Amino acid sequence: MDKKSVLIFGVGELQKSIINRAKKMGLYVVGIDPCEDAACRDEVDAFEIVGGQDYEGTLAVARKYNVAAVVTAATDKPLVMMARIAKELGLRFYSEETAIWSTDKYQMKQRFIEGGIPCARGKVIKSVDEAKDLDFPLILKPRDNSGSRGVILCRDMQSLQNAMDEALQYTRLDSVLVEEFIEGPEYSIESLHYDGKSEVVQFTEKRTTPFPYNVELGHIQPANLTDERKEEIRTIIAKIGEALHFENCPSHTELKINERGVYVIETSPRLGGDYITSTLTPLSTGINLEDQLLHIALNKEVDCTPRYSRYSGVRFFSFDTDSTITAVPVSDIVLGWPFVVDYSFKLSINDHVNQITSSLNRYGYIILQTKSRESINEAFDKYEREIKNICLK
Repeated sequence: MDKKSVLIFGVGELQKSIINRAKKMGLYVVGIDPCEDAACRDEVDAFEIVGGQDYEGTLAVARKYNVAAVVTAATDKPLVMMARIAKELGLRFYSEETAIWSTDKYQMKQRFIEGGIPCARGKVIKSVDEAKDLDFPLILKPRDNSGSRGVILCRDMQSLQNAMDEALQYTRLDSVLVEEFIEGPEYSIESLHYDGKSEVVQFTEKRTTPFPYNVELGHIQPANLTDERKEEIRTIIAKIGEALHFENCPSHTELKINERGVYVIETSPRLGGDYITSTLTPLSTGINLEDQLLHIALNKEVDCTPRYSRYSGVRFFSFDTDSTITAVPVSDIVLGWPFVVDYSFKLSINDHVNQITSSLNRYGYIILQTKSRESINEAFDKYEREIKNICLK
């Protein structure tokens, strides 16, 4: 085989973009997934069914294709496995220790505290009685999951018990993390860590569902932050890189900002999901983070120089719960509207609109690119109203 091979962990919709970028770079793309009917199995050059915890099976695939790099996108689940495989084969990646810290929210918080990184106070509990010394409201979350699954705001002991019962459905552990609720708008920071450097590429502004669930409903780049605040965040990202030993990786860091300052919610040494890094960052900066991740993994030159500065965003539809879909917008028409880059709607006529409780049960989105913050916000509001009127008339 003349082409270099890259092993991509996960062959679902979340990995579709990085699969295509790797193929565009002329790489031989090997994809592994536990699911026989993985959504993008036909888009990789070689597809292998391997269990998520099957180290020997994964290593055998990596050796079979003589892979030169291991990568993934928008998922935390395979990070520990990837670190083990990379170490065994001498590939560029971060340590297994870093992967473990990054996939256990409690261990992550301990690293934050030791590294002097501002974050919410929290503790691990196995029963609600262990949270009696904490002040409500509290955020309860599984330690080992992502995508807002099981993340719930609790205002009293009864809601904490209900939330714990729900959250334990999303974890393999017998404990959960509870932490103080931090007020303020949410942001995510998209960065790269390589050659001992931590470079912030873009600042993302978030929009979320009302509590008790806190599911992301939209993102806009660049976030509306002052230069001073951006510099403060860059310093925090560098501290995170040091505290968790981020190297040869991207990072997606979520934080909140209020009058008391910046508070880090969590981080992960991977590319962000929700089209943040696959679509929005290239649209707003001209930098393709998936390409740069592949360059890092293959020990090629990394280039974080912005090509331009525009506004990009995604908004996930959120209709009244229990309403019924009476019509579905025609994709070709929506894609022809000004500023629209991409659009998807998963519900059909006569479907009931569900409550959005995690990123897994959202039902559609629209992605835009404009030259100003005002125009992107106006377009989002207009198009969301028009699509809602079509669906629920």
